[in-house]
Amino acid sequence: MGRVRGGHAVVLGGSVAGLLAARVLSDHYERVTLVERDVLALGVGQRRGVPQGRHLHALQPSGRRVLDELFEGFTAEMVGDGALVGDVLGAVRWILTGNRLAQTDAGLPALFSSRPFLEGHIRARVLALPNLTVRDGTDVLSLTATGDRITGVRVAANCRTASATEPENGTIEADLVVDATGRASRTPLWLEQLGYQRPAVERVEIDVRYATRSYRLRPGALDRDLLVAVTPTRTIRRSGVLAVQEGGEALVTLIGRGQQPPTDRAGFEAYAATLAFPDIADALRGAEPVGEPVRYRFPASVRHRYERLPRVPAGLLVTGDAMASFNPVYGQGMAVAAAEAAALRDMLAAGVPDPAAWFRRAAKAIDTPWRVAVGADLADPNVPGERTRMVRLVNAYLPKVHLAAARDASIAESLIRVMSMVDPPARLFAPGLVLRVLRTARRVAAAPAPEFPLADLAGAEGGVGGVGRRP
Repeated sequence: MGRVRGGHAVVLGGSVAGLLAARVLSDHYERVTLVERDVLALGVGQRRGVPQGRHLHALQPSGRRVLDELFEGFTAEMVGDGALVGDVLGAVRWILTGNRLAQTDAGLPALFSSRPFLEGHIRARVLALPNLTVRDGTDVLSLTATGDRITGVRVAANCRTASATEPENGTIEADLVVDATGRASRTPLWLEQLGYQRPAVERVEIDVRYATRSYRLRPGALDRDLLVAVTPTRTIRRSGVLAVQEGGEALVTLIGRGQQPPTDRAGFEAYAATLAFPDIADALRGAEPVGEPVRYRFPASVRHRYERLPRVPAGLLVTGDAMASFNPVYGQGMAVAAAEAAALRDMLAAGVPDPAAWFRRAAKAIDTPWRVAVGADLADPNVPGERTRMVRLVNAYLPKVHLAAARDASIAESLIRVMSMVDPPARLFAPGLVLRVLRTARRVAAAPAPEFPLADLAGAEGGVGGVGRRP
């Protein structure tokens, strides 16, 4: 890999997105500095800057592939240290809108571990890079600029953390600054202070609230499965996920929209019993709770439209949740961060990245998962937002896909490949598959033929969640 001559890149934020960006930049810049307000210790542990870190996380197979590309032998190392690996359909019990999907080996191995375990392994690999410097326990105050070029960042010691690197107040000069500070990113404000426009913001109010407890399950509680996911139905707005983690413990996250699942043991397990299927409640019979329960609230999905800005300064990129923060129940965030890292790698191979070109490229990586998540959220009538004709068509079609996938393993595999961000949503709208889905759904549910034109679905480009042309 070639290096940018004389280059110094600064990454703001030690999140998964920031760590992956630092890894990619290290192949091309002579020096990379990672600035983080928390202390980045080696090993596995909860980080204050990741308040949702104690809840269940999923790394999609597409994200795992990128990690194996960036860190040689990453999956093997994770498994050797205790993570579990299993097929995303064969080892997962998917119960979607009241339908238990047929299980088969889809050829898509997925890693099962806690967020701190995964992030800790990524962090260890990144901190070992010979041209990386860490400035942890450090706050970023603002960007510095000369003309239309970002030249660095102003920093100060974080008064609430003590850091082994003893950060000092001052300026870190840089040829490139990458903002990976997450939902709290202040880049829109900093741009405004420098005379640029703020990016337009799209916000979808979802009011997702969840509670998580860890358990030791009784032997055989899940058979051979590693994860159970029960999603809402039209009448039950509650959902839950149970997944086996490193060390054999199971993490259980229960989710409500506009309602907070309880954290006390009796209330938590009673809530699990109200889900559309009893699988999680059954698995918890005879289980032993471990540690303390935790809560989290995710009010809205947010996307900053940097790609639409008429003018952006040179030397500044944004990645991860600082660009788009998704409803966490769909498990897209880390996979999107990995996709953005792969896109940055490809751009750097061609030379110094142009910010305007980067924002357009990153937007393409975000578009499909964003539309999938927003479209799925709009299936809930309590979520405010415009429901285009395509959104309504797709949200009428997907439950039929789930119904057919419960009886046809090949349809289940097609669905899971899309959900895993391996195949584009258009795969679900191939004419032959649409016909099989509708025939199966009509036969099983004894429902009349759908009132929407089949051509609209077969011709949809992107498909799920309102992706595609409008009639």
